[in-house]
Amino acid sequence: MKSTIIFLLLVPVCWAKPFQTGLFDFMLEDEGSGVDPDEHLFDPLVPVCPFRCQCHLRVVQCSDLDLESVPKDISPDTTLLDLQNNKIAEIKDGDFKNLRNLHALILVNNKISKISPGAFAPLVRLERLYLSKNKLKELPINMPKSLQELRAHENEINKLKPAVFNGLNQMIVIELGTNPLKSTGIDPGTFSGMRRLSYIRISDTNITSVPRGLPTSLTELHLDGNKITRVEAASLKGLNSLLKLGLSFNSISAVDNGSLANTPRLRELHLDNNKLLKVPGGLAAHKYIQVVYLHNNNISSVGSNDFCPPDYNSRKATYSGLSLFSNPVQYWEIQPSTFRCIYERSAIQLGNYK
Repeated sequence: MKSTIIFLLLVPVCWAKPFQTGLFDFMLEDEGSGVDPDEHLFDPLVPVCPFRCQCHLRVVQCSDLDLESVPKDISPDTTLLDLQNNKIAEIKDGDFKNLRNLHALILVNNKISKISPGAFAPLVRLERLYLSKNKLKELPINMPKSLQELRAHENEINKLKPAVFNGLNQMIVIELGTNPLKSTGIDPGTFSGMRRLSYIRISDTNITSVPRGLPTSLTELHLDGNKITRVEAASLKGLNSLLKLGLSFNSISAVDNGSLANTPRLRELHLDNNKLLKVPGGLAAHKYIQVVYLHNNNISSVGSNDFCPPDYNSRKATYSGLSLFSNPVQYWEIQPSTFRCIYERSAIQLGNYK
C-alpha cells in the first residue's frame, strides 16, 4: 500500500515526455532480490527516516511539508529523493553528502534561487535532476557527469552558458521552457558536445532564431511559443536524425529553401500559428514526412506540387495529418490533384478562412 501511495505522489513530476520508463526500476531491485526490504528498519546503524518524511525501500519522499532546507540524516542507500512543493530557497554544499547512490533528485516547485558550486559533487550516479518551477537565474555549474535528464522550465534563466554543459556527455533530455531567455541567450554550439542528446524543449521564451550547432543526435526539437521570425537552413544543418520539429506559435514568415533537406528523416513538422505566406518548400521531395500542421497562417495559395511529388512512382510516405484551415486560401480553389499522395480523406483538414 505504501509503494502505491508513493507512486501516485511522484507521477505528476514525470508527466513530460520522453524518458519516463524506468524511473522506478530501482524500487523493484530490492523486491526481486529475495532480501526483506524491512529487515534493516530496526538496525541502529542505519539512519532513520527524516522527520515527517515517508521512506520505503530506497525512496525518500519529503514533498509538501513546507521545508525550508534539505532534511538531514538521509539514508546513504537512497536512490530517489523527492523534495518537491516545499519552501527551500538555497541548496548548500553538504546537503547531499554521502548520497552516492542517488539516481533521481526532485526539487520542483520550491523557491530555489541559489545552488552552491559543490552541492551536487557527491551525486556521482545522479541521472535525473528536476529543478522546474523555482527562481534560478542561471543553471548550476558542476552538475554530475552521469546526468541524463535535466528539467528546469519555469525559472528565471535569461542565458545559457556553454560551460554549464561541458562534460555532460550522458545527457539525453533537456527541458528549459518558460524561461526569460533573451534573443542572444543561446550561444552557437551550447549543446554541441552532447552526443547522446535526443530531446530538447525550449518553448515560451524570447529567442528569435533556431539555435545553431545543435547535436546531430537530436530526434525531437521543440521551440514553440518563441519569437522566431525565420527558419534558416543553416540552423538545421546536420540534424539527420530529427523526427519531430515543433515551431508552433512563433512569428515565422519564411522557411529558407533547403531547410527540410537538412532533416531527411523528419516525420512531423509543426508550423501552425505563425505568419507563413506560402507552403514551405521541399515537402514534395521529402520521403518520410507524415504530419504537417500549417493552420492559422497567412497562406493565400496552395500549388498542385506543394505536398506531393509530380511523379506518381516516387517514393513518398503517406500523410496522416495535414492542416490548412484558418488560412486565407479558398479551399475550393485548391486543385484535387494537390493531395494525390494522400490516401485517407480524414488526414486533410481544410476550412473557410475565419
